[in-house]
This record gives sequence, C-alpha cells and structure tokens, in this order.
Amino acid sequence: MEQFDLAVLVVRLWVGLVMILHGLNHGRNLEGTARWFGSVGFRNARINALVSSVGEVAIGTAIAAGFLTSFGAAGMGAMMFVAFWSIHRFAGFFVFHRPDEGFEYVATLAVVGFALAVIGPGSWSVDGVLGIADDLDGPVGALIFAMGLVVGYVQTLVMWKRPIVESQT
Repeated sequence: MEQFDLAVLVVRLWVGLVMILHGLNHGRNLEGTARWFGSVGFRNARINALVSSVGEVAIGTAIAAGFLTSFGAAGMGAMMFVAFWSIHRFAGFFVFHRPDEGFEYVATLAVVGFALAVIGPGSWSVDGVLGIADDLDGPVGALIFAMGLVVGYVQTLVMWKRPIVESQT
C-alpha cells in the first residue's frame, strides 16, 4: 500500500496547500474580500469573508494532515458548492472566462474532496495514526461529504442573493 499512501499523501498535501493559500489570500485583505463578497450578493459580507478565510485555512490544514479527512473534504465541498452556485456557474466551464471565471477549478476541488472522503487519507495521516481512517471513508465518507454539500446549499440560500445587474445598453 505504500504506492497508494504516497499518492494520496501528495494529493492531500497539494490540495491542502491550495486551500490554505486561498484562505490566506482572502484574509490578507479582509476588507477588500468583504467588499467583493458584498458586490457579488453576499449578505453579512464581512462575516462571510472571515468564515471563508479561516475556513479555507482550517480545511486545508485538516486535509493536508489527514485529520478528520472526510469532514475536511466535506467542508471543502461546502465551500466549492457556494463558490460554484453564487459565482462560477454563470461563466461556464473554463476559468479564463471573465469577469467571474468558470467552474472548472471549484468543480475539480469538489471532486478531489469527494474522492478523498471515499478513499480515505491513507495510512500516512493523522487519521491513520489514530486508527480512525477506515471508520470515516467509504460510504460513511461519501455521506459526510454529501452533508457538506447540504451545508453549502443552506449557506447559499441564507447568505446569498444574486445581485441585479443593469444592462449595458
């Protein structure tokens, strides 16, 4: 299983780093992030910006460490659902469609999160050391991930309303 453990470790470390850096980028200019969140329709934009920043760092750290991996993956799925539904779906698939960018990036992170929740973090993880990795993956991991999508859906319903954009005619 060393090949599997190495491969899943590399995926966890990379995806975790991506989430951590994204969260730090949001937190670096929290006021600017909050203004942007408000401009795209989020209520309580400052709270959403703070939750996004702290959440992405926490989720990335959990995934990288392989600690409660299915829950970290569910959190990533929730965030990616919110990002997809509120911003990226309107621009199509490709991220280079401006100004909002397409959904390929957020969909890829969600799919990787689902895969990690189902296959587990491998034995080279905190979950593996604690002996809980097998308890949280497979069908249980898929259910935990699905619950994360539900949380993302509810957050979107409660915290976001698509802004009305006046035509440029």
